[in-house]
Amino acid sequence: MRSLLVYYQDRDAGILEETGEGYRFSYSDAWVEAGETPVSLTLPLRREPWDSRTLFAFFDGLIPEGWLLELGTRNWKLDPKDRFGLLSAFCRDTVGAVGVGPRE
Repeated sequence: MRSLLVYYQDRDAGILEETGEGYRFSYSDAWVEAGETPVSLTLPLRREPWDSRTLFAFFDGLIPEGWLLELGTRNWKLDPKDRFGLLSAFCRDTVGAVGVGPRE
């Protein structure tokens, strides 16, 4: 099972995991207790994890398209169908407030 830390404005907001059934996003306890901003309007703040058979549209939307996707998949030898792998490779430093990084 692969997993990524999800950051909001460079602060740990939660964890995104690839499971046998699809994907799970969970806000960190500290994020929920502090009543912080949700990472997306489609993933409102709550203690219970969010589950989906497909990669959540919000996270999928962070992955670049077009020539940048093609360049990255070719140079890094990534499978363009592996959306979680693409998210991990491309979205560590995004233009917006949300990014992802490896779990240590």
